[in-house]
Amino acid sequence: MLTAAPALARLFGAPAPVPLVNAWLNGVFTLTLAGGYFWAARAVEARRGYLWWAGVFAKSLGAIVFLVDHFANGSPSSYLLFAACDGTLAMLTLALLTRRSAPA
Repeated sequence: MLTAAPALARLFGAPAPVPLVNAWLNGVFTLTLAGGYFWAARAVEARRGYLWWAGVFAKSLGAIVFLVDHFANGSPSSYLLFAACDGTLAMLTLALLTRRSAPA
């Protein structure tokens, strides 16, 4: 999204982003979330709040937005891949955050 947004849009059957800065901002947002995951992974118990917000809330919301956009606005079917990825990550994060840890 940061370096080849028009080409990526064509790959997924979507029009090129207009203005291009929107795609760049999405790339920045994605990299920020990814950096947050690496940060949180270094101290999961201390940073559970981040994982709830980014891993469960933001990813669930992202999956819902992709689904709504596909069915309400006719976005390309390839966008459902993003919904599946975001939804899967949200559910995996939720499962990991809510599982019971073994007693010490």
